[in-house]
Amino acid sequence: MTKLLNRVSLALAVTLFTSPYAVAGPLNTMDDVGKALQACWTAPQGVQKSTVTLRFSFKRDGSLIGPPTTAAIDFPGKDATARKSFIDAAISAVKDCTPLTFSSDLAQGIGGQVFTMQFASPDACGGDCNREASVRPN
Repeated sequence: MTKLLNRVSLALAVTLFTSPYAVAGPLNTMDDVGKALQACWTAPQGVQKSTVTLRFSFKRDGSLIGPPTTAAIDFPGKDATARKSFIDAAISAVKDCTPLTFSSDLAQGIGGQVFTMQFASPDACGGDCNREASVRPN
């Protein structure tokens, strides 16, 4: 399990290095992956108390296997346009941040696995959304 997580982290690091949101060095852990993806996320203005959980998979090279999909959404109100904008912003964050650069260990364990990550409006995470930035196996 440790080798798998280490491999996943490395793969994500490689992807970030090649994206406009690149960080120094390859990603070594899934926590690194979550932080990297969170750095690409900005909730649309005016959205409050909302979260969306996305499901996605990576190739070993840090690119996505297909587009992210919505696993869950908590969006108050009935404004369908604002709801779609919120979901689209989260999907764009993942797409814009990839490919990521993973360490070799992380890359070996991450390929093809399905992961989920929650994206939240700032008020939905107490103003510190980075502490919520975790990518989990589905």
